[in-house]
Amino acid sequence: METPADIVIVGAGIGGLAAAVRLANAGCIVTVVEALATPGGKMRTLPTQAGPVDAGPTVLTMKPVFDDLFADVGLRLEDHVTLRPLDTLARHYWPDGTTLDLMADAEDSAARIAEAFGPASADDFRHFGARAARLFAAFDGPMMQAADPSQTALALGVLSQPRLLADMAPHRTLAGLVQTAFRDPRLAQLFARYATYVGGMPGASPALLSLIWEAEARGVWTVDGGMHALATTLADLARGFGATFLYDTPVRRIVKQGGRVSGVVTDRATLPARMVLFNGDPKALLDGLLGDAPKAAVTTGSVTPRSLSAHVASFAAVPEGVPLSHHTVFFAADPQAEFDAIARGAVPTDATLYICAQDHDAAPGALQRFEIIRNAAPVTRGRKDEEFSCQTLMFDALRRFGLTFSPGPVTVTGPADFARLFPGSDGSLYGRSPQGLTAALKRPTARTAVPGLYLCGGGAHPGAGVPMATLSARHAVGAMLSDLSSTSTSHRTAMPGGMSTGSATTGKRPFPS
Repeated sequence: METPADIVIVGAGIGGLAAAVRLANAGCIVTVVEALATPGGKMRTLPTQAGPVDAGPTVLTMKPVFDDLFADVGLRLEDHVTLRPLDTLARHYWPDGTTLDLMADAEDSAARIAEAFGPASADDFRHFGARAARLFAAFDGPMMQAADPSQTALALGVLSQPRLLADMAPHRTLAGLVQTAFRDPRLAQLFARYATYVGGMPGASPALLSLIWEAEARGVWTVDGGMHALATTLADLARGFGATFLYDTPVRRIVKQGGRVSGVVTDRATLPARMVLFNGDPKALLDGLLGDAPKAAVTTGSVTPRSLSAHVASFAAVPEGVPLSHHTVFFAADPQAEFDAIARGAVPTDATLYICAQDHDAAPGALQRFEIIRNAAPVTRGRKDEEFSCQTLMFDALRRFGLTFSPGPVTVTGPADFARLFPGSDGSLYGRSPQGLTAALKRPTARTAVPGLYLCGGGAHPGAGVPMATLSARHAVGAMLSDLSSTSTSHRTAMPGGMSTGSATTGKRPFPS
């Protein structure tokens, strides 16, 4: 680049924030435009009497993704964010009184499974874990870590490993796989639920998604200050590298000039840009919510069908009854009935509930912060009484397990609310559904058909979840810097702000203290 590139990032979700850090560190002039008042996107908080409570993603896995993000800009993750590994990955309760803790140590988990379900079930768990590990190892590099995965290359890789093809069970769903992998239906219910981590229903998601268990088995961390602290830290780092943030500033249009993107229009101004990185739901582009110019950036098949939504309750209370871990799951009695109702767009009368107890190690009787997540259809047909009904269903179900909370204000965010917060999403929280074996290859990649327009976030490749959205930012930045370099007529020799000489992809600038 002869001169620094003006880049506008639309959206300050985790993908946009990670991209802002990388791009600003590389010497680009970065402006992040965010419709909400704070960074984080879906990684948001709500106020309670006990302080801000996380109201979005709560599970942090794949820590090396974040280590790499910080290392790539000359920093150390541990100097800026405190992550604490969990010994108990998650606690599980079933209506029949069965309890199971899955642990960071796999053999500890196996021993607990043997105690709760018998030695044969522990063997089932070991075999399932080995399968998940093989799948994760096979697909991490050529799929998740690749900016533009090749279906042909993936197929050749699988065909060269006959056992891997059997592990994938290409003609089976995750629900079908676990029903034969586990002789106890309760364990099948537990591991089928991992489809919901990326917004899929177990009976419609490919068996390949069993590899998600390996991502969790490699470690789960909590973030001091809550997950939102990671978002604010990245925003601070990006500002330190020179990025500008405009909050409470919705982007109305992405505009083109001379056949390529030339900037964005807000209610306050037109911001010129050599490149625009869109960190929102890609379906918003297809729907024309940002004007006609970016509509060709994605195809219908890359953003539909839609993934699951949720009802999310956020509140502070004093819990009583059964003990909670940081992550606790209370299973529905009939998972098939739950997902059948969701498939119809209805609210299930009995649904699996996930609770994040943000202050689970607090003293007895202390006010604690909680988030409850209940899967829902991505349909904005909700009525006012639906949210009230869902809240009632949640707390009634937990009461049957013996868990009660002291009275207090509860905020329930439902599909219609998420649709308003994240335009174009239809309330879906994970972008395109993972339905179908090749669904992961259908998500839009960083480069789009519109010159100068790029994508990152959970709706783009490699998919939903905090680590995946962070990886999407790496892919987008790599594409953008490569394209800038290929269109430059000479190499850059100096950049504003004291950045040392180097290539667009390797130059590092120390973060100002």
